[in-house]
Amino acid sequence: MQRPDPANLADLRRAIDAVDEQVLALLNQRAGLAAEVGRRKLAAAPEGPFHAPRREREVLARLEAANAGPFPGPAVRTIFQEIMSACLSLEKPLRVAFLGPEGTFTHLAARHQFGGSSQSLPQGTIQAVFRAVERGGADYGVVPVENATEGAVDSTLDAFLDSPLRICAEILLPVDQALLLRPELDLGAVRRVYSHPQALGQCRRWLEAHLPQADRVEAPSTSEAARLAREDAEGAAVASELAAELFGLKVAEPRIQDLAANATRFLVLGPKEAEPTGRDRTSLLVLAQDGPGALLRLLEPLARRGLNLSRIQSRPTRRRLWEYAFFLDVEGHAADAPMAEALADLRAASASLKVLGSYPRAVPGAGDGSLG
Repeated sequence: MQRPDPANLADLRRAIDAVDEQVLALLNQRAGLAAEVGRRKLAAAPEGPFHAPRREREVLARLEAANAGPFPGPAVRTIFQEIMSACLSLEKPLRVAFLGPEGTFTHLAARHQFGGSSQSLPQGTIQAVFRAVERGGADYGVVPVENATEGAVDSTLDAFLDSPLRICAEILLPVDQALLLRPELDLGAVRRVYSHPQALGQCRRWLEAHLPQADRVEAPSTSEAARLAREDAEGAAVASELAAELFGLKVAEPRIQDLAANATRFLVLGPKEAEPTGRDRTSLLVLAQDGPGALLRLLEPLARRGLNLSRIQSRPTRRRLWEYAFFLDVEGHAADAPMAEALADLRAASASLKVLGSYPRAVPGAGDGSLG
């Protein structure tokens, strides 16, 4: 192709158009190859899994490493994740259940993980997300488990007590809360602010400083808050910018959360855990044996082998009075020798032990929770 004259804007635009056409042709070539892969998978195993998460992770890592610029590195993963999502939809769209409705941060996390071409299945409760995957109505589920400001999501921990599902990935998503208004509404005219209780808690100082005259109204989700604000002539919502797009609202103020580095951790639920990657985390559900030093006996096998305990949370089992379960996050994979030895000791020292899953650790700030 003839090089354009750098001084001629029209030449540069024609060159960009030509490159776009080449990119489109290559995308269709890739889609054709993906469709052929799907046909061969179907012939070999009609009921087998179409999604190959390890292959996906390897492709993304290779392309990120191969990028020489000037195309921005973080965008490589985002764009190619969407390309793979679209190509996979030609084989068999992934069905992803998440805590809905659409426009919530859990929806954003699901889109980040599986791309916009996956089939979104919003669920009304966290328990419903678990049930959708357990009964085969969804291939994966996405649920929140903790927020940097407001702490643990107890409903997610409780659901693991009776579920056979495994954690196969985690997503660490930066949570930027925005103040959403009807297009004609000014900040001074706001009399009610709708949002989920956690979102209101994350923005407490900003709301007190800028909207002291407005009542706080709790909603079941940030997305529902946006819908309520759209219907209220004096209402506003604390929600995501995606919710603004979905409900025709304007972003009056972006990033109003009190903690600048606010983030929420989400778990991806599936029928089996991920393979080792070398940077993994294992989540455990442990019931301690009654007696003095019970918790110490659970932690000692991890400490003795130098395994880092990154999180511990207790929850009542609701089976017997004063019986508590401990949820542990430990760095390492269950297949690693030190972890496997520690788990054997934990089984002997506990009333029961359940490995909820081993999965790649998400990179803070990157939201990287690729399935392993």
